[in-house]
Amino acid sequence: MLAPVRDPMTPTPARIRKVRRETSDTFTVHLDVDGRDGGFRFAPGQFNMLYVFGVGEVPISISGDPGAPSELVHTIRAVGTVTRAIQKQRKASVLGVRGPFGQGWPLDKAKGGDLLLVAGGLGLAPLRPAVYHVLEHREDFRDVSLLVGARTPEDLLFRSELSRWQRKGRIQVLVTVDRATPDWKGPIGVVPPLLREARFEPGRTLAFACGPEVMLRFTEHELSRLGLGADQLYFSLERNMKCAVGFCGHCQLGPAFLCKDGPVLRYDRVRPFFLTREA
Repeated sequence: MLAPVRDPMTPTPARIRKVRRETSDTFTVHLDVDGRDGGFRFAPGQFNMLYVFGVGEVPISISGDPGAPSELVHTIRAVGTVTRAIQKQRKASVLGVRGPFGQGWPLDKAKGGDLLLVAGGLGLAPLRPAVYHVLEHREDFRDVSLLVGARTPEDLLFRSELSRWQRKGRIQVLVTVDRATPDWKGPIGVVPPLLREARFEPGRTLAFACGPEVMLRFTEHELSRLGLGADQLYFSLERNMKCAVGFCGHCQLGPAFLCKDGPVLRYDRVRPFFLTREA
């Protein structure tokens, strides 16, 4: 049961516990929420609005462990005014938090079957809580495969965790990069071809995917070729979210508002609108 959103339009102050650099343009912020009753409970796949006082706010997926509600974790790429302002914050600084918002990954529906987790670039961040959940409740699932792609080895998120998950072998982890460095020993290329190496039975599988939309389109094409239907595929989608509660309409995709109906949506629901460009 998720904790209710307390006044969804008012940011709650949260103090930064630590900031960790992930790649040249990506970092992870850990927020202390010990003072919040019951901690900060969320479903894997949900997001928050993070507010820098005097600057503005931005929607960011939650990338931490849903089983550790005393710490709120977000992994952020510094690409705009607000995210760059967050990047400049230091330990003990205060950010505002609104949330959690949106619909998460349907992990309950995946119970008893195989599960594919497909991530491209920063798309690993919103899938990371689902990995934590799977590892904590491993007996609920059959084969689980995590497929990850990045531009280069230096752009891979959570490299130590990926290595640890690979070594422990509780889930299959397959990693590829677009451009290799001399010390890279893994596959080279885009993510969708890795699906041919994943362990799953099409009739008993759900697939969760997050990443650039071009990757999602090719992922859907490959999964369809391998026998998965559109009702077995869930995408976490991004549009320009502003209010997070379905008022402003900025994130509308067909009949859906991604801030409240998504960001995770079953593909057959959005297929007719998926190629629609943002205005």
